[in-house]
Amino acid sequence: MVQTGFGGPEVVHPHDLPDPEPGPVDAVIAVDTATLNRLDLLQRRGPGLLPGFALPHIGGMDVAGRVVATGSGVSTLRIGDRVVVDPTIGCGHCGTCTSGNPGYCAALQVVGGNRPGGFAEYVAVPAAVTHRVPDHVDLADAAALPTAWAVAWHALHRVGQLRSGEAVLIQAATSAVSVAAIQLARRAGAQVIAVARTQAKRAAATDLGADTVLDLDDRTADAVRDHTDGHGVDLVLDHVGTATWNSSLGSLRTGGRLVLLGNTSGDQVTLSLAHLYHQGLRLLGAGAYAPADFAAMLDTFFTSDLRVVRAAEYPLADLAEAYARQESGDLVGKILIRP
Repeated sequence: MVQTGFGGPEVVHPHDLPDPEPGPVDAVIAVDTATLNRLDLLQRRGPGLLPGFALPHIGGMDVAGRVVATGSGVSTLRIGDRVVVDPTIGCGHCGTCTSGNPGYCAALQVVGGNRPGGFAEYVAVPAAVTHRVPDHVDLADAAALPTAWAVAWHALHRVGQLRSGEAVLIQAATSAVSVAAIQLARRAGAQVIAVARTQAKRAAATDLGADTVLDLDDRTADAVRDHTDGHGVDLVLDHVGTATWNSSLGSLRTGGRLVLLGNTSGDQVTLSLAHLYHQGLRLLGAGAYAPADFAAMLDTFFTSDLRVVRAAEYPLADLAEAYARQESGDLVGKILIRP
């Protein structure tokens, strides 16, 4: 499905293209499943957000499937291997790449972001960003992991430094990132308080393991303190932005950490500097996850009872319907695309 302009679902059309050929260090993956991300929607509406984005474009950042071809320099994969793809690809040579942080590479490429992605029958990627999927894990579940679960892992563990016994507040409880974060935080031994706007979403968050689920309103921060013996939480995970800023900041205990990883409702806020320094609060930008975070996340998922929540599934030809469902906001979990 090729994007040829900017706008609504009508700018994405089915096209017959030559099958991709692997470069010397590449693998070609027959796509079993891809999943929708917010970036797919934003870049379809325009303008392209990632440097190097160009039309025509094939979206689809999160991909799992089977290896059907490899380049002459690839010795780590075999034909038929079941793999999931880390969509973040650095140049491999600059300082950020050699220090293990390709997400900050000036020449960053993102599968489905500024290079061809998984909304197709086949996709070519560097073999180095593929990870084997164990036989007991459904490839459709594996395809739901890359972006949301790697971001959640990075925000909670590497940036937020969440520890067992701490209390954590997770905003927008049924977004794909929060679905992962609730489960990862519970597995880490944290007390999880989640926030969601509708009764159905609050029930879903409870089913995922949240200890307490609250509505988002003017009393959210007070309710958080009621559930933490008046102290507030140690850590807040917020990817919503303006709409949740006051409740996130107001829910922190003295010395608490607020990890920011998105701005879906806007990015302009007001802040009392006196409150910030008198309470010893820490504001932390999550930034880009590292390959080590991605590998650790996969290892945890593959060896535990964590679960993916599937909101809906569409064939590739019905990508327009999948876009509409994603844009409605009335969903819990990930939308799967099956070629």
